[in-house]
Amino acid sequence: MGMIDITGKKVLLREALASGRITLSPETVKRIRENQIKKGDPLLVAEIAAMRAAKETYLLIPHCHQIPLNTVELNFSIGRDFIEANCLVKAEAMTGVEMEALIGTSIALTTIWDMVKYIEKDKNGQYPSTRISDIRVLKKVKKSGPEPDVTR
Repeated sequence: MGMIDITGKKVLLREALASGRITLSPETVKRIRENQIKKGDPLLVAEIAAMRAAKETYLLIPHCHQIPLNTVELNFSIGRDFIEANCLVKAEAMTGVEMEALIGTSIALTTIWDMVKYIEKDKNGQYPSTRISDIRVLKKVKKSGPEPDVTR
């Protein structure tokens, strides 16, 4: 079989936005908001981990092509008992960047879990309510040509 041949495809601006959620105890979320996590700021570390992971997607998923990324942007929404991560990836490439956005989101959420696991564990060392869910592609964009000049 082998990798899909993208030789004939055009280089276009490709964008993908992925999202996902980690459910945590309200106490854990409170500690994150108050900067009381032993390992540091989970959101900052998650952002760095996601950027790195998105750039290395081709090493993790066998059929993904190596793509030089223009940007990887993370943002987080914090609720009472959850954190939502959104990962936007852009590249000028011959193939899309959905997998890079999904990997970025997944690793961001997993990094948050790693940083707060000592709070999330119950007395038996289990995670009864911690979960990662709803990882999905919210938007995929393929643009050709320069952006229109809206100043005229």
